[in-house]
Amino acid sequence: MIVNDFFMLMKQELMIFVIIFILLFIKIGKDRSAENLLYFINALLLINVISGFILPSEGMIFSDMFKTNSLIMLEKNILNIGTLIISMQSYSWLKNHKHMIEFYILLLSTLMGMFFMISSGNVLMFYLGLELSTIPLAAIANFDLDKRKSSEAAFKFIISSAFSSGLLLFGISLIYGTTGSLTFSEIGQHITSNPLQIFAFVLLLAGFSFKISVVPFHLWTADVYEGAPIAVTSYLSVISKGAVLFVFVSVLYTVFKPITEIWYNMLFLLSIVTILIGNLFAIRQENFKRFLAFSSIAQVGFILVGITGSSQMGSASVIYFVLIYIFSNLGAFGVVSIVSALTGKENISDYKAFYKTNPMLSWVLTIALFSLAGVPPTAGFFGKFFLLMAGAAKGNYILITIAALNMIISFYYYLRVVKAIFMDENNQPIEKLHVPILPKLALLICVIGIVCIGLMSGVYEYIYSLSTGF
Repeated sequence: MIVNDFFMLMKQELMIFVIIFILLFIKIGKDRSAENLLYFINALLLINVISGFILPSEGMIFSDMFKTNSLIMLEKNILNIGTLIISMQSYSWLKNHKHMIEFYILLLSTLMGMFFMISSGNVLMFYLGLELSTIPLAAIANFDLDKRKSSEAAFKFIISSAFSSGLLLFGISLIYGTTGSLTFSEIGQHITSNPLQIFAFVLLLAGFSFKISVVPFHLWTADVYEGAPIAVTSYLSVISKGAVLFVFVSVLYTVFKPITEIWYNMLFLLSIVTILIGNLFAIRQENFKRFLAFSSIAQVGFILVGITGSSQMGSASVIYFVLIYIFSNLGAFGVVSIVSALTGKENISDYKAFYKTNPMLSWVLTIALFSLAGVPPTAGFFGKFFLLMAGAAKGNYILITIAALNMIISFYYYLRVVKAIFMDENNQPIEKLHVPILPKLALLICVIGIVCIGLMSGVYEYIYSLSTGF
């Protein structure tokens, strides 16, 4: 029975473990065609996605260190889908890379770490998952081996990650010292307004803020996004950030529920500053990856607004928005990835008159940017609407008004890109690009997600029904 529980509750982690072993055997075997290998690996990732929806189970193992339920399985499935899309979009870059298999081994290792982090019922399990998800990510940030910026990005990422991990560990040690427990459920019973516990929470909040790029802990983001390969930048912006947000919401709503009023005031201030700084700096960017970096910082500000609702609706709106954000951001990054891999161009000015030569890619990029801006009827509009509604549950209409006004600011810099694509003149626009089948299919999935998820009310209602623990 115990063995059966182990295989059922950890099936998603074990599936990734099996794929990693298959890749290791392929690596030590004979050389194979890169294109065939990429199709095979993406087939494995598709099987991984499908298996995540089969036989859902709930329970705890390892003395409550590892837990799973329907909501946690959904969160992992969302990350699996995003990883598959990123893999498909990276086809043009990876087929010419001599370390393709190593890339996937490191990528799946970091995904497994995120899964352990999401399922953690214990502080130690959480921290082990966090480190497993971070260290391989720093390695693949340096996967453009011939580019100095890639090495610089990896160095900045590992230094900032080490600093944030130090803050988290210090906060964890103080929490353990004041509560005498490492289990989340028991820690929550001993949390009070004790000044030492509040200081410990501030350290934990700072550590989480580094991981999700909350201002003023965002300074590494643009440089790392610009220097890392676009596949890694995509992964950082949606998968890594999404996993940390899932854990962040769970910890706030359960472990630190007794001091809700204290962390509400902190998030209130952080959300306003994050939205403002993200929007204002996005206006100034010319490099597309830096542009999307500051755009993602602003999006995190909106997510913090939803989290301040500290309710079932707050949890559901965050998970719903992360799902939408994966399709929206990967739609934009997918086009940038294709253009970068085939032409080497990454600046917004390079996209002037892009529509004349590549109408299909232009429309995909435009729809993705509209969703990120929150233009109806794209899914991004509904995602931000539910976040603002969750934030409004506390009755703080000043916060909601500031967030809504910042949506108008974001329209400017998103539409600036759309203007360049459709209206600006360019004597030498990007040539007609031949898009391979896998990236084309990935872009199609993103567009379907952007258009359909917002209009299908059942998606949000399903997520809301699973968020009953909050």
